[in-house]
Amino acid sequence: MTGSARNFLEFHDIPEPGLRSIIARAGELAKAWDERAMSQSLAGKRVALIADDGGWRNTTAFDLGIQAMGGICVHVPIGFNAREETGDLAGYLGNWFDMLVIRTKELSTLKAVAAASPVPVINARTRSNHPCETLGDLAYIKSRRGSIDRLKVVGVAADAKILRSWVEASIALPIEVVQVYPERWHVRDSALLNERFRAGTDMSELLDADVVITDSWPGDAAGDELTGYRIGTDVLDRLPEDAIFLPCPPVTRGQEVTAGAMEHPLCRSRAAKAFLLHAQNALMEWVVTSAAQS
Repeated sequence: MTGSARNFLEFHDIPEPGLRSIIARAGELAKAWDERAMSQSLAGKRVALIADDGGWRNTTAFDLGIQAMGGICVHVPIGFNAREETGDLAGYLGNWFDMLVIRTKELSTLKAVAAASPVPVINARTRSNHPCETLGDLAYIKSRRGSIDRLKVVGVAADAKILRSWVEASIALPIEVVQVYPERWHVRDSALLNERFRAGTDMSELLDADVVITDSWPGDAAGDELTGYRIGTDVLDRLPEDAIFLPCPPVTRGQEVTAGAMEHPLCRSRAAKAFLLHAQNALMEWVVTSAAQS
């Protein structure tokens, strides 16, 4: 574990037993959501939601989930690394709130907030990682397969926030993560490298994958440099029949995926993203409980 048990800044901040309990709880909360019988486990909790880096999907889900579980969510219109010191902001927010959910550009900023904050901090996305997205996908995968053990996850993506969060997950959980992409975009961060992660260029790695993920093409790609890494129906037709294809939104049809791939039976993006809400709700429950016990 690399951080405080009450914070969730990187996927592997939470030990394996905690992650497993969160993922299992997400399935229970998905059922409760459908039945409109949500746990009120955040009743009386005041949560600051800070988004100084755009986006809407997971911040909307946080807002909705907090309210559905009885909490109070306040959108705080501040930005970091501006007029006020980050540590000062963390302290002021701690006067009023029980939890901070923050979407910001730099992971280093988020770590500075967490270091100064008297209350738990959750990473709602940075440019470096997006652990809630991976947590939601894993919760969905468990709902489909019954287990997340011994998954082979192939990321046809550059070293960026989505893939990095899956590599973080391979540190904490018994899943194999394989990056398939041109070498200049391979993950080389020594803090992430581990025995359950490897990188290469061979698209045949997809043939026995349990899960395939993608992300937007990097902006510095030249010409048709990435054409061979586009996922189309021809690729998906060769995957195992129970494989799960999870292109990361926002999807750019004609680049990392074809329009046909988005309509393929193995593409489960919309269903998986429903679990972003449930996983984040389970995470907040876990963080509140952990904070109360610390």
